[in-house]
Amino acid sequence: MGYQALYRVWRPQLLKDVVGQTHLTKTLQNALVQNKFSHAYLFSGPRGTGKTSAAKIIAKAINCEKAPVAEPCNECAACVGISNGSIVDVMEIDAASNNGVDEIRDIRDKVKFAPSEVRYKVYIIDEVHMLSTGAFNALLKTLEEPPEHAIFILATTEPHKIPLTIISRCQRFDFKPISQSAMIGRMKEIVEADDVQVEDEALQLIVQAADGGMRDALSLLDQSISFSDDTVQAEAVRLITGAVSREALANVVGSLHNGQASELLSLIDQVLKDGKDPKRFVEDLLYYFRDVLLYKTSPDSAHLMERAVVDDPFKKLSEELSFEWLYHGIETMNNTQQEMKWSTHPKMMIELAVIQLMNKSNVRSSVVQAESSADTSALEDKVKKLESMLSQLQKQGIQSKPEEKSQPQQKRTRKVPQQTRLATGQVKELLAKAEKQKLQQVTSQWPDVTARMKVKSVPGSAWLNDSRPVAAAPDGILLAFQNEMHRDMMDTKFRETLLEVLQEVLGEGMTFITLLHSQWTKLKDEFVQEQKSSDATSHSSGDQETTDPLIDEAVKLVGEDLIEWADQN
Repeated sequence: MGYQALYRVWRPQLLKDVVGQTHLTKTLQNALVQNKFSHAYLFSGPRGTGKTSAAKIIAKAINCEKAPVAEPCNECAACVGISNGSIVDVMEIDAASNNGVDEIRDIRDKVKFAPSEVRYKVYIIDEVHMLSTGAFNALLKTLEEPPEHAIFILATTEPHKIPLTIISRCQRFDFKPISQSAMIGRMKEIVEADDVQVEDEALQLIVQAADGGMRDALSLLDQSISFSDDTVQAEAVRLITGAVSREALANVVGSLHNGQASELLSLIDQVLKDGKDPKRFVEDLLYYFRDVLLYKTSPDSAHLMERAVVDDPFKKLSEELSFEWLYHGIETMNNTQQEMKWSTHPKMMIELAVIQLMNKSNVRSSVVQAESSADTSALEDKVKKLESMLSQLQKQGIQSKPEEKSQPQQKRTRKVPQQTRLATGQVKELLAKAEKQKLQQVTSQWPDVTARMKVKSVPGSAWLNDSRPVAAAPDGILLAFQNEMHRDMMDTKFRETLLEVLQEVLGEGMTFITLLHSQWTKLKDEFVQEQKSSDATSHSSGDQETTDPLIDEAVKLVGEDLIEWADQN
């Protein structure tokens, strides 16, 4: 016989060999030993987790000449015949290609005949969710009350597509994705038996690409062995799977955080030119951010790492990256991964994502630099003033009262900025003209405003995200900010840009006023109180005008219900 693939050679022949499904195999072994197996089973779970293999093992165990046994002997005529497919009483049917009602009716008609070679007829229907509605209906009665010599085992990767009437007639076993440690252990057994040398990192890359499926892992291992000469190395697996090396991921993340745009774009271009899958590259970046976040949160969680290895460069990089930056990086890469499903230009989506992430990082660093430079300038001014005062004191003695008076006056001026006093009057004037319907209109169109702002200025869009419209009049809106620096930047550097966007979206002549959210809360309460006081005053004056002593006395005598009101002309 010619060469056979690894996953066929090493297909489980015993229930204990079904990797990572101990919760199922133990139950099935007990049922076989006690001779209490069901007439119908439903095996569901991801591909390559052992569903069909377990079904064939059960077929051998119940027909084994040594039954009842927990495992088939794989030596008797029944076990050998079922393994090589020569016994026709055990039938494996592919529902993807035999999904019509006629095929199921044929099974229903023949199931009543006794088996010819073994004790039980076993029907293994793979991908049973592919059956048509008519086929399911034809299977119902037979599945509920099959002959004593017949057993049905249904396997599927999509159990939600199977009618509940079918599921309720079966014992259901859910196969789970195989853990990475279990898959690595199984592959080490295989390579040792076949005398093949494989690097541990290569095995790690294979199980990452297999995504919980043992068959996929063995197929990749088989391909890697054919690709390599003596030892299967990690680089060979990366070439086959399209994975990105840890060094490349670390370099990309480092350049991204440091704002090295030219180096970053060159690294991405080289990675994709090497044949790496763009979607896989984004996934690797996403997991790398996750690994850094886990390490920063808990340094003892190195065993949970998916893409990174805890070495000195990784530790240094994790110290430099902030939690906020990592959160934003994970969110950006996750959104990019979703958008790439519908994009025909995946490389462009990656470049756009990293540029957005880098710009936000640069905006924040520039803010920090601006704050530090502003503090330095203020400190230098104070030092110069103190030196000037000291020189005057040395020349004039202690008679320097005018200078002492001017300093407190300057402090009082800085405590109450002129901009704040003007904004208070403007806010109350806008509130007097504010309309609820206008605010609803502005709120509904605000996503358009932020989108256009992002097109015109990415930094301006970042500052604007800190605000929300809280009041609106026909010719203006009121924006409340959480952060004072964001408010100041929007009111000065990006004011003209936002005015242009507002007039494009909301109409000509539209302007805006900015204030902090805490100021908005205070001004709103003051405005409401003023309105209530005004209404109360007008109401009391109106009552005084309509009050008549004669009418009051009549109400006291007979009550208001017995008095008729009439106008005298």
